[in-house]
Amino acid sequence: MRSSPSIVPADRLDRDVYLVLEDFGARAGCAWRETDEEDTDLETIVRDLISGQYTYPVRIVAFNAIEGWSRDATSEVATALAQLAIDEALEITPALDAFIAANASETRLQLVLPLR
Repeated sequence: MRSSPSIVPADRLDRDVYLVLEDFGARAGCAWRETDEEDTDLETIVRDLISGQYTYPVRIVAFNAIEGWSRDATSEVATALAQLAIDEALEITPALDAFIAANASETRLQLVLPLR
């Protein structure tokens, strides 16, 4: 018997979600950034960090509500950012550089310095 594709829609929350805790300064403090549901995957978070959408990231968490787990993904994301900056010779902000230096698991990474 042939099986046919399911007509039941997949649960849109059955995926890994990444959220960024950002420091807004002494007066405002830290807060989890509001973001669209579609923009919470790892690739989008990394792209948004590189493009300056987050000014002072502090912590990044990942979770999957359907699977019932959560974890600190700060080191994973910082290492991915550092590698992307090296591979593509990207100029990064001083705040993002500090985030990478404080959290990347690979301490041997050498970031490209911007030439001005």
